[in-house]
Amino acid sequence: MDDVRLVIITGMSGAGKTQVVRTMEDLGYFCVDNLPPMLIPKFAELCTQSAGRVNKVGLVVDIRGREFFDTLIQALEDLEKQGYRYEMLFLEASDETLIRRYKETRRRHPMAPHGRIIEGISREREKIDHVRGRATQIIDTSELSTAKLREKITGLFTSEHEQQRMNITVVSFGFKYGIPLDADMVFDVRFLPNPFYVESLRRKSGAVAEVGEYIWKWPITQQFMEQVSGFVDFLVPNYIKEGKSQLIIAIGCTGGMHRSVFVAGKIYEGLKNKGYKVNVDHRDIKHNVLEAPVEG
Repeated sequence: MDDVRLVIITGMSGAGKTQVVRTMEDLGYFCVDNLPPMLIPKFAELCTQSAGRVNKVGLVVDIRGREFFDTLIQALEDLEKQGYRYEMLFLEASDETLIRRYKETRRRHPMAPHGRIIEGISREREKIDHVRGRATQIIDTSELSTAKLREKITGLFTSEHEQQRMNITVVSFGFKYGIPLDADMVFDVRFLPNPFYVESLRRKSGAVAEVGEYIWKWPITQQFMEQVSGFVDFLVPNYIKEGKSQLIIAIGCTGGMHRSVFVAGKIYEGLKNKGYKVNVDHRDIKHNVLEAPVEG
């Protein structure tokens, strides 16, 4: 199973397994929650037969499985006998932290549905202590924020190459048609010189060379591009480090025809030249083709 990365996620209830699963799904892992341990070897076999379609897997196995959880060690031994490699991530937290989290969410502890939370925590620690010794990674989430836990998981379960594969989309748009709802950051370029007022350029988009030359010749455009490029160059690596899987950069002008198209293209080229996985989408050019040209 060298071509499949299998991560078994377990640990204390309330220690952050749900957040780990969400992060790993964003990283491209196929995750299954609360899988009976006896099914793990069969699931591993199915993954190896998927012809590479399933090559990163996260399986959550914890005390919710009740009596099934007791078979986890046997399932792991069966995996090893069959030659499958796996990693085990064990999440834990202090009693104080777990109690606080249960009180905040008003949930019952699975080991003490009708009793005190601390009693459930104590029983669970005793029950899963033997599993902890098999973990390849142990994370204490007591002092970790959601963002820090996400960053830690991203670092552990993606290669350096994979961490550089955040999907970036640069979108040009016209404020006339509304700001893209999924934008992570928005730049308003309506202050740049407008080709709309040059008769020979009015009906041509910002993707046309002569329109781009007109916009670029002004010092304010060059100064802006220097500033925004530095800003984006600073942000993107930090978003990747934080574990963000998708980034939408929106560039807006009045109609989405000239200035936003040109600037979006320049940002796209800069990111592409740095090796990022990036796409460009000129959202509102179609409006300007179907209608009379609007100020852009």
